[in-house]
Amino acid sequence: MSDALPLGNRLRFGTMVSTSSREEATRGLESISEWGYEVLWAPDHVAFTGPVNDPLTTLAYLSALDPKLTFGTSVYLLPLRHPVPVAKMVATLDRLLGAGHFIFGVGVGGEFPREYEACGVPIHERGGRATEAIQVIKRLWSGDRVEHRGKDFSFGEISMQPKPRTPGGPPVWIGGRAEGPLKRAARFGDGWMPYVVTPKRFADGLDFIGKEAERAGRKITQFGTCIQVFCRLGESVEAAHAVAGKFLSKRYATDMTDAAKRYGALGRPADVAAKISEYIKAGARDIGIDAIAHPSERTAQLEQFGKEVIPLLRL
Repeated sequence: MSDALPLGNRLRFGTMVSTSSREEATRGLESISEWGYEVLWAPDHVAFTGPVNDPLTTLAYLSALDPKLTFGTSVYLLPLRHPVPVAKMVATLDRLLGAGHFIFGVGVGGEFPREYEACGVPIHERGGRATEAIQVIKRLWSGDRVEHRGKDFSFGEISMQPKPRTPGGPPVWIGGRAEGPLKRAARFGDGWMPYVVTPKRFADGLDFIGKEAERAGRKITQFGTCIQVFCRLGESVEAAHAVAGKFLSKRYATDMTDAAKRYGALGRPADVAAKISEYIKAGARDIGIDAIAHPSERTAQLEQFGKEVIPLLRL
């Protein structure tokens, strides 16, 4: 982990809640706040192996139910959209939530090529489009008059009003673990939030970002870090792994047995806490808990984590 990145000292836990109905969403938000979760994350896919709601619409609704929470996208597939309307939507959401209550996590996806085809975006252009889009969005959030002539996006002078409530706009955290996303985080991001990486790779990624930012002459004053962790509590690591492998393989429509074991926090509360503590030592300050369970068990998993694992990690 590079000393060039000023990481915060505060540890936060977050998760996702089911939004299949108003009643379910309301109960979920009330519960997670009681159990020690402070951040609510929303995933994004235009098309997926299962149902996924639009994240910005979802978070706008959920924030009205519990405005004390922080809300974020994990992650918004930015290359699928034009950056100008995205800048407008996110600025509006940031104003509604209030300064400091929204994290704009963005990524490029690509594991489901048909959603790129459906949106008319060449999948091989996703990295370049993401990098250019972030720069466009941040310039528009300034409220100044902006003209842009780039490789993928081009428009004449406009001024986008009103500006976001957060000065300069909400923080943009970059998802992904390859060199491209790491460079994007170093040059244009306000944080990094990878998925399916080991603690060592997390630490190495932060080191790379810090050195790359120095090479680019960028002085970062605050940098967010988040890891989304597959989590399954059970009687043993083996029992939890059997369940996690099954449900993750169904979710991603591919064999995730090895990935569940390699990246998951599995087993009894002490086992789960030990795995997550490795990410904290590597530099993660936001921990997103992806409870791997049948929908009927998910609330119980989140409750047990909040009551039995979070206290172990706050010691």
